[in-house]
Amino acid sequence: MSAIRSISIANQHRGLKIDRKAVTAAITILDDHAARFCGGCPEGELSLVFMTDKALAQLHADFLDDPTVTDVITFEGDEVLGIAGEICVSADRAAAYARENGRDFATELTLYLVHGWLHLAGYDDLQPPLKRRMRAAEARAMALLQKAGVLPRFELRK
Repeated sequence: MSAIRSISIANQHRGLKIDRKAVTAAITILDDHAARFCGGCPEGELSLVFMTDKALAQLHADFLDDPTVTDVITFEGDEVLGIAGEICVSADRAAAYARENGRDFATELTLYLVHGWLHLAGYDDLQPPLKRRMRAAEARAMALLQKAGVLPRFELRK
């Protein structure tokens, strides 16, 4: 990416503590390696929203006509307006999945951000071959963030 991206981070989850500097650093690393990921997320402002299950399920219902709980919803931006898009993630889903599968909560929530960024880069996961391609890109992106030492730390209080 040629220019420094503006990143807006909104925390709508009362119990979630976010290291905004680390989140910004992680997105910057992904942007710096965009060529490895279909050219990366489009240029422009990127909005990241951390939500509860209930709030994200409401967005899911309102915009995708599906009231079920989900982990990530990505909205494409508008290149003319200089908006890359918006990534909405559920901290509750990340916590539940991490707990049920013996995974680290912060790593799981970071994976949701990566997943959304990859959707904006053009990856899709609705069909098995595309899903395998998305999972491989997620693994590469997470390894890149780990190697760079920029996996954000998140804490969730009940």
